[in-house]
Amino acid sequence: MIEIRWHGRGGQGAKTAALLLADAAFATGLYVQGFPEYGPERMGAPITAYNRLDSKPIRVHSNIYSPDIVVIVDESLIGPVDVTAGLKSTGSVIVNTDRPPAAVREMFAGCTGAVYAIDANEISTRALGRALPNTPLLAAVARLSGIMPEDEFIRNMRDSFMHKFSSKPEVIEGNMNAIKEAWKGAVLL
Repeated sequence: MIEIRWHGRGGQGAKTAALLLADAAFATGLYVQGFPEYGPERMGAPITAYNRLDSKPIRVHSNIYSPDIVVIVDESLIGPVDVTAGLKSTGSVIVNTDRPPAAVREMFAGCTGAVYAIDANEISTRALGRALPNTPLLAAVARLSGIMPEDEFIRNMRDSFMHKFSSKPEVIEGNMNAIKEAWKGAVLL
C-alpha cells in the first residue's frame, strides 16, 4: 500500500488533487482512498488531504500517520506545520518551491528519504495563466510513486478533466499541458 499525505492551504487544490489521484488510480484497477481532513478550514488556512492506493482491498479507515510520500503544496507551511511528522525513513517529500536545491535540502536536513522539488506554481502559471499548483504536483506524485505509466496517467487525467470541465476546453488543455510538463519536472535534491 502507498500512503500519501498532502499539505496545502484552503483553495490551493490539495483536496482536489487527492481526489483526482484516487480517480486516476481507480481507473487502473487499484483500490483507493482519497479524502480531506475536515475542520474549520477557510480559504488560506492549512489543510491536509490523504490518499491510500493498493492492489488489495483497503481495510483501514483513518488519517495517515506514517506516509510513504508527503506532498507540500505551499512551502510556507514548512515550520508552522510539522509536514514530515511520521514520514517513513524511506519516504519521499515532494515540495512546490522555486528555491535553489541547497536551500530546499537544508529545510529537510533530518529527512532520510528522497526530497524532490518542483516549481508547480510556475508550471501552472505558464499552462493555465495563474498559480494552481495541484495539477503539476499530481503529475509529480504519479511519476515518483510509480503507480501507473505516463501514458495511462495522462489518458486517465484527460478523462477526468473532460468530465469535470466539459464546457471549458481551454481549462482541459491547460491542465494537460501542466501535467505533461510536470511529469518530468520534479528534481531529486
